[in-house]
Amino acid sequence: MKRMTFIPAILIMLISAYAQDVHYNYELGANFAKYRTYQWADLPDDAFADQLIDQAIKRAVDEQLEQKGLVRVEKKADLQIGYQAVIIQDKTIAFMGTESLRWGWADGFMQGETSNISVGMLWIDLYDPARKHLVWRGDASKAIDLRKTPKKNYKKLRKAMENVFRNYPPPPIQG
Repeated sequence: MKRMTFIPAILIMLISAYAQDVHYNYELGANFAKYRTYQWADLPDDAFADQLIDQAIKRAVDEQLEQKGLVRVEKKADLQIGYQAVIIQDKTIAFMGTESLRWGWADGFMQGETSNISVGMLWIDLYDPARKHLVWRGDASKAIDLRKTPKKNYKKLRKAMENVFRNYPPPPIQG
């Protein structure tokens, strides 16, 4: 019976491996209270090939920064925002099988199946333009399905940005 727990354990690990993964980091000495405005960093027009995804990412980030009290401006902002996004193809393995014990011997079969999944990875960078210095970075990665409707994918993106910006601004360092 101990071997029967092996299959559910692998399935749980595979499922959790593609749950949303979120991190953030920031400059410890930065005074985040002084940042009140932001603007998107100027990038070449062809920097991101899919304009629809570009618009969705910017809209999701704008929503979060607005909720944090920051105001988007076109010039002379306290913060500049940039991002990097990539979609990679990864493989998963699903195991299925049966097992029985006869006369003390394990008897059964194990079968595996591989499938391709797309994993979206997104990094959001906040720069202090006066100091020309990165002050905060958040990132998220999650399995995505680009065949789903744009509404469903935006909902996942929005949730990812909520989680990324959950800890923004970081608490001030107490000396």
